[in-house]
Amino acid sequence: MLTRKQHELVCFINDKLAETGVSPSFEEMREALELKSKSGVHRLISALEERSFIRRLPNRARALEVLRMPERAEKKRAKPVAAPRTPPRPANDVVEIPLHGRIAAGLPIEAFEGATMLPVPAALLGQGEHYALEVSGDSMVEAGILDGDYALIRRTQTARDGEIVVALIDEAEATLKYFRREGAMVRLDPANRAYDPQRYAPAQVRVQGKLSGLLRRYD
Repeated sequence: MLTRKQHELVCFINDKLAETGVSPSFEEMREALELKSKSGVHRLISALEERSFIRRLPNRARALEVLRMPERAEKKRAKPVAAPRTPPRPANDVVEIPLHGRIAAGLPIEAFEGATMLPVPAALLGQGEHYALEVSGDSMVEAGILDGDYALIRRTQTARDGEIVVALIDEAEATLKYFRREGAMVRLDPANRAYDPQRYAPAQVRVQGKLSGLLRRYD
């Protein structure tokens, strides 16, 4: 039997993985559960690990995997849902999307240096138009995004607080960060304590897409 907060946390992690392909940051989990500190998140995660609901993935900073869902949540999710507008692609289907150079997960660098095509399992992509960027840097490692990964991006010009986006800064440099609004400013947050948030006037930042999934090579 899980406590209410443990139940809420495992459901939040599962939903975030389904939506973005990466586990939420400790700050996202703290905010979602309305906890006062990240230490509360650590205690909940440890309790869920002990009960074999989640596990931490080795060699990936704070990356989590949901092993099973609470019984009530499983029954709730088993209820019939409306059919999608388009049928899902076969699991082994592969599509090609444009690969637009490298994007910084540290300091901003230029992106869209030309385009080649990258074959991607269709199951990693949702609705909409997508493109890929090769990640350069380590400022998003605590979100499970590593140097050399391919970030799969769904094209959009809008984002909600807490979403991982491709942000074009001053129409010249692009970076991959958490998007947040802070008063009259836009704040781009890293997922690495060694990096500081970046703050810009709204006119300086243009959202060009948000993270849909990740592709990783093991050489």
